[in-house]
Amino acid sequence: MTRVYRILRKPYAKSPLDGEGAFLFGGRWSSPGTRLAYTAEHQSLAMIEYFVHLDVEDAPKDLVVVTAEIPDDVSRVSISPKRLPAHWRQSPAPPPAAAIGDRFVRDARAAILIVPSALAPAESNWLINPGHAEFSRIRPCSVEPFEYDQRFFR
Repeated sequence: MTRVYRILRKPYAKSPLDGEGAFLFGGRWSSPGTRLAYTAEHQSLAMIEYFVHLDVEDAPKDLVVVTAEIPDDVSRVSISPKRLPAHWRQSPAPPPAAAIGDRFVRDARAAILIVPSALAPAESNWLINPGHAEFSRIRPCSVEPFEYDQRFFR
């Protein structure tokens, strides 16, 4: 069993892995219109991935951390940095990076796409396809209030 983590605002914790945010806005690994739930292999990476997108003047006070469990036999594909497009870490993300996640969801060969984090490339983000047949086996096991240290926003 692998645990993955996601930081999000409390109102969205009812369906934390539905991929709605990526569907509406896209992300590094997906275009708008593609459902992917972005999670991280460590809670600290989930924090970094969330905080990098925050406006310091408007940091939310209603964050939660969702922990999900992924059975070891749920299908997954891993992509090493060597197989990624040039400049995949740049911001904003280059369109070829989003094409990877779009193709992953469209092909539906696996439920999980493991990719390196652009912020900490030695660590991984686990992208969950909520449209995959195995998605029902991936379960959020806890939703806890998340209080961050104010020093993050000095």
